[in-house]
Amino acid sequence: MSKPLNISRRGAVKLGAAAAALPLVHIRTAGAAGKLNIGFWDHWVPGANDVMQKQVNAWAEKNKVEVTADFITSSGGKLQLTPAAETQAKAGHDVMTFVTWDVQNYADSLEPIDDVMKRLTAANGDVNSVSTYLAKYKGQWAAVPSSSGTQTKPPCARISWFKKQGLDLQAMYPVKDEKNALQDNWTWETFLKYAELAAKDNMTFAMGMGGGLNTDATDTHGAMFAAFGGTLIDAEGKSQLKSDGTRQALEFAQRLVKFYPADAVSYDDASNNRALIAGKSALIFNPPSAWAVAKRDSPDVAADCWTFPAPAGPKGRFVPTQCYFWGVYKFSQNKAAGKDLVEFLMQRDNVEARDVSSQGYDLPPYAKLNDFKIWEEVGPPKGTVFNYPIRADSGQKPSLTASEAAPEVAVQIYNRGVHNQMLARLRDGQSIPQVSSWAQDELDGYTR
Repeated sequence: MSKPLNISRRGAVKLGAAAAALPLVHIRTAGAAGKLNIGFWDHWVPGANDVMQKQVNAWAEKNKVEVTADFITSSGGKLQLTPAAETQAKAGHDVMTFVTWDVQNYADSLEPIDDVMKRLTAANGDVNSVSTYLAKYKGQWAAVPSSSGTQTKPPCARISWFKKQGLDLQAMYPVKDEKNALQDNWTWETFLKYAELAAKDNMTFAMGMGGGLNTDATDTHGAMFAAFGGTLIDAEGKSQLKSDGTRQALEFAQRLVKFYPADAVSYDDASNNRALIAGKSALIFNPPSAWAVAKRDSPDVAADCWTFPAPAGPKGRFVPTQCYFWGVYKFSQNKAAGKDLVEFLMQRDNVEARDVSSQGYDLPPYAKLNDFKIWEEVGPPKGTVFNYPIRADSGQKPSLTASEAAPEVAVQIYNRGVHNQMLARLRDGQSIPQVSSWAQDELDGYTR
């Protein structure tokens, strides 16, 4: 359900006005040794901000630093507008939260943080490929991959509906690490079979094609293309629209989009959530936000939901991934304190405490931090999000749409929702050559 407003480096330059006034939470300690301002994402899970605040309090008291912590909403793009304004003004927070592409957008204004990352990866394990791609700039770590807000978007589906169709989701992906034959058969071809059944049963899979504002769909379609080996443009800027992998992805999509919702082209990132919670869809791709809201508004639906890995294609199993980061500005007056606080917040005990408070929503992108008990225990039904993290036996790889290209090109493909628009054109009856020709014109505009 998260709706990031990704801003390219070019787009950021156009943002002249400062962000609106932000709510302030002050921590003051006697004999403070300096001041620090940090901007956090305002977590949607009630109580999650409180745990973050307590952790900041503990660090501030120990280090005798006066800290101002702002929890900034992502609604209306404010979380993205804030760094746009601050990097222009060279003033604002010392430490800021960045979403998806924004580290690349503002990397020239961020303090290299290799020293912190060397210690964190030694303690927490390697960072996944998507977070590494986004957080490194010119060979250096420009920001720390954060657990707060970081998520995957795997399938979340109705247990009873799939069981009625002959597939036991809980048997396929139980609350334990294991491999079984059902998993081997969970492919995009199998997905297509059930998508057709769902459409006939008025439980259409809530899959969107809503252009650049429908990031859930952008992320899902990028993962689907990756599963077929489909890419639009490579790291050298060469078009791959005529490659075998892209052709196979488009041929599959041409069959799949027939069973999308009638209003799929008008979807935003809340549309799929609403469909699941209302009992009108048998499957969505999403972090556990829809399930969590259903716990409050539609408990019977929540108790019938199961989250599990993405389907596999000829090139593997890829799950949509969205990442959050903490960066220290070069213009900060207290860089050392900022780096120290961020490192403190990413210690295992602190990460796990915040994960418990968010009911398992946050996913640490570090190899050794995917074994917290919260994913096994939370419910109903108990273990419903056990398979939400990328587990070793799942065979999944994290996916970021368009990341096969250089970041300055990839961000434009992502922001424009090119994959979504290609699928919408297929649904409208355009041929694959016609869709590829349209996409080539788009790519040419990004690489001139």
